[in-house]
Amino acid sequence: MTLNAKQKELYSLIKDYDAVLAEGGGRSGKTIALIWAVFMRAIKYPNSDHLIGRLRFTHAKQAVCYQTVPKLQELKGINFSKWLNRTDWFYLLPNGSRVWVTGFDDRDRVDKILGNEYTTIFFNECSQISYETVETVSTRLNPPAGVKGKRFFDQNPPSVSHWTYRLFHKRQFPDGRAVPDSDYKSVKINPADNPHVSPQYFEVLNQMSAAKRLRFLDGEYGTDTGSLWKRRWIKYDKSWKSFNRIVVGVDPSGTAAGDEIGIVVAGAHDEGYMVLDDLSCHGTPSEWANEVAAAYSKWKADIVVAESNFGGDMVAHTIRTADPAINVKLAHSSRGKIVRAEPVSALYEQGKVKHREPFEELELELCTYSEETKQSPNRLDALVFAVLELSGGGALKLDAEDKRYLFGI
Repeated sequence: MTLNAKQKELYSLIKDYDAVLAEGGGRSGKTIALIWAVFMRAIKYPNSDHLIGRLRFTHAKQAVCYQTVPKLQELKGINFSKWLNRTDWFYLLPNGSRVWVTGFDDRDRVDKILGNEYTTIFFNECSQISYETVETVSTRLNPPAGVKGKRFFDQNPPSVSHWTYRLFHKRQFPDGRAVPDSDYKSVKINPADNPHVSPQYFEVLNQMSAAKRLRFLDGEYGTDTGSLWKRRWIKYDKSWKSFNRIVVGVDPSGTAAGDEIGIVVAGAHDEGYMVLDDLSCHGTPSEWANEVAAAYSKWKADIVVAESNFGGDMVAHTIRTADPAINVKLAHSSRGKIVRAEPVSALYEQGKVKHREPFEELELELCTYSEETKQSPNRLDALVFAVLELSGGGALKLDAEDKRYLFGI
């Protein structure tokens, strides 16, 4: 693998420091460089264990085992696939080392993670992972004697309110303590740094909204400048409720380029509403329908509410193909996104909607979306469909005075 200048800079940081973040735009070569670093350490230290994890196991399996590692296989001439255990999902190297691939979205899987000790831990797409999860998993960093444990992170930069910005740039731990100068280093790697990125990909990036260009092209952190949600409105509640009803909201992609499909689960209880899960993903109709079916089954949902604007009958058919027993309702978006979402954002301001845990990508979308945003906010839309269904379709009736008070109109 021929390294570009930024990948060489990344490897220099890995050599000298224990916690390193590679951040920047899409297809810049961050992830493949860090996965190869994990395998290099597994090769260097026989009989050692190493962990590559994403928020969702299905995404980790697809992105790591079926996309990035096969690319490494071509570049390095090593047949990694013959070493892959597809039952427990680890690569067993000839020297006895194991590279585990996992997700942090399932209690049983996390318990298995906590049963092992690792020489290297790579938090892939860490913008989606809560700091609490990072802390918990980091307790399992315990390399063999004489070996330095390493933690790697990569991401497309989210908002300046994210823990990665505070930790690696403001140099503060979430509890306010100063980060030592001797560790926690970062490097920015953008698509322009990767000579293998096609001109067509840059055309796609340049057609995105300003917020997404900032993140996926320029590799910069955004600010919470959305017109609907304020970061301070998002509260968390881990206590389990007795839910009267649970809904899976789905916003299918309406573009040929294949935007992310929004899949958000929410429940209604006696005191309000709770966002239970965000399973939004890229994928074929079969893949995202299977995610919807899994969410419906896992949360024992009452109904799936999906947007019908882009082929409603086909959307319903796709979901029912994954599970014919799913109760599907189609919602037609006749009003603009801002008008449709206002009642739900008002519920957040009143403290009526809380999140079971931090859903980093969903919260970023909520707090950055405005009328000037051109791309469809798929996670936001899926959330709005779910909460509106739970609230009877209206959530709140707002008159002109309400709007002046709530939204500063």
